[in-house]
Amino acid sequence: MKKTDLEKNKASKILGQMRQAPSSGRFGSAAASVPDRREQRKIDQANGLVPFAVKLNADLVKQLQAQAEQEGVALPDLVDRVIRAGLLAK
Repeated sequence: MKKTDLEKNKASKILGQMRQAPSSGRFGSAAASVPDRREQRKIDQANGLVPFAVKLNADLVKQLQAQAEQEGVALPDLVDRVIRAGLLAK
């Protein structure tokens, strides 16, 4: 290997280590209290939540986001409510 290739490999290793390093608490105590993905998945499973990916029309998504913002609720909560109302109306 050339010296430049070795240096590129060192740089990529350093970048990989920086990406995997835990974030410091410098962004406030709220940032440190957010669970990581694995913990959040366990919390969601305990609450009976299941990931459900769908593809929606962009206009519909914008309407849902606007309504969630207007009502001050989280988007998943609004979508849950809308789907339940639609199923009950059927």
